[in-house]
Amino acid sequence: MSKARVKINKISHIFISHLHGDHYFGLIGLVSTMHLFGRKHDLTIFCPTPLEEIINLQLKHSETVLNFKINYVFIDQMDEDLIFENKNLTVEKFMLNHRIFCSGFVFREKPKPIRINKSKLPEDFSLANIAKLKKGEDILDENGKLLYRNSDLTLPPKIARSYAYCSDTKYEESILKTIKDVDLLYHEATFTKDMEKRADKTYHSTAEQAGKIASKANTKKLLIGHYSVRYRELEPLLEEARRVFPETYLAIEGTFVDVEE
Repeated sequence: MSKARVKINKISHIFISHLHGDHYFGLIGLVSTMHLFGRKHDLTIFCPTPLEEIINLQLKHSETVLNFKINYVFIDQMDEDLIFENKNLTVEKFMLNHRIFCSGFVFREKPKPIRINKSKLPEDFSLANIAKLKKGEDILDENGKLLYRNSDLTLPPKIARSYAYCSDTKYEESILKTIKDVDLLYHEATFTKDMEKRADKTYHSTAEQAGKIASKANTKKLLIGHYSVRYRELEPLLEEARRVFPETYLAIEGTFVDVEE
């Protein structure tokens, strides 16, 4: 995050899918860094229940009292799929098929407002009229006569984007109804097809299976990750997934993936 110039104290919510170490061991370091940077505002962590005990135990034995409060939301105790909502987005959880409790997440932006075409606005156009344009209304005079058509002074809203995160799971078609039509899907691809039996035994997926999920869910782009250390080169994983779903990309730390707006 430091290399990508992400300001960690701007992070307000963290989502932990499950309690295998590679998915949460870094959390105490992040929390401690926030503390050292003087954070004062609350941090909300969505996670399985035991994580609170794990974090508290580490803080206890390092004799650390945080400057800020951690609010825990226990996803393994929630019946509803919608676990978070604000004015900009919603977050849903769904069950993955892993060796221990493991949740996936779908992040969906809410519909975005109409955009004002500033280059087309008349001079001295009032704030009240701008507010009407944002609501999709035409501008009328006091007698109800049309002065400005909304479509002449506005641009279409940007696309509301969606992202699904499937951390660790074997091939599981029950998730399709939740992740259907997302703009970007991250799906684990631990093994190549020749290791399919190993993938099934360890509750993981192959690159081909990740491609099948993306294809059946009609997603726009697929990111694969969670590669087994046996693969020094990742191209075989990418090629295997692309044979099923061409819009597949490798999840590599520090790279960026564009999602259409």
